[in-house]
Amino acid sequence: MHRRRRSALLFTAAIIAAPLLTACGSDAHPGAAAVVGGQRITVAQLENRVGEVRSAQRAAVSDDAQYKQAVAQTGSLTRDTLHGMVLDRVLHRAAQDEGVTVSRHEIQQMRTGLEQQVGGSKALETAWLQQYGVAPARLDDNLRLQLEAQKLAQSLGTDTSKPAFWNALSKASKELHVDLNPRYGSWDVQKSSRVDAKTPWVREVTAPATQGTA
Repeated sequence: MHRRRRSALLFTAAIIAAPLLTACGSDAHPGAAAVVGGQRITVAQLENRVGEVRSAQRAAVSDDAQYKQAVAQTGSLTRDTLHGMVLDRVLHRAAQDEGVTVSRHEIQQMRTGLEQQVGGSKALETAWLQQYGVAPARLDDNLRLQLEAQKLAQSLGTDTSKPAFWNALSKASKELHVDLNPRYGSWDVQKSSRVDAKTPWVREVTAPATQGTA
C-alpha cells in the first residue's frame, strides 16, 4: 500500500479499531440506537446502514459460502456501524468548533487520487467494503470524514494519532451529550469511542469452569 493511502486510511482504521472497554448505559430513549446532540439515530436507521453493507457484500461474491465468510469476518458490523455514525457527528461538531469545513471538490479530489492508486472506482469501493465495512453508497461520506479529521488535526497543529486531536473530539462528545442504547454499549467521552456494556453474568457462568481447570 502506498504511503499516501496509508495516511488516508489512518482515521478509518482508528474508528474500526478503537479500544472496547467496559461501561454501562441507560435506556432513556426507546427506539433510538443513540442520541447525539439531541438528535436520534434510530434503530431503523442503523439497521438500514448495516443492510446496505450486507447487500453490497452479497453482491460482491459469487456464492453463499463466500458471503457467509464475509459476514463472519464482520460479526461486529452493527456496533462498528453505530460507532462510525456517532463518531461522524462528534467529529463534525469538533470541526465546526474549529471552523473547519470540507468541500465537495476536496472529496472528489481525494477519491480520484485513491482510485488512481488502487486501480479504479470499483476497486476502491471493494477495498472500503472489505476492509472497513463501508458500503459503496457511503464511500463519499466516509471520505468526507477522513478529510474532516485531517483538516481538524492540521488546524490544531497535530495529527489524528495525537492526544490534542482526540481531546478535541472528547470536548465535542461532552457538548453533544452522546447517549447510546445499552444494547449497543455506551459512549466513552474521554476516548470518543463506543464501549461494551458490562455483563457480570458472563463471569458467573464461566467462573466454575475456570476454577475446574485450575
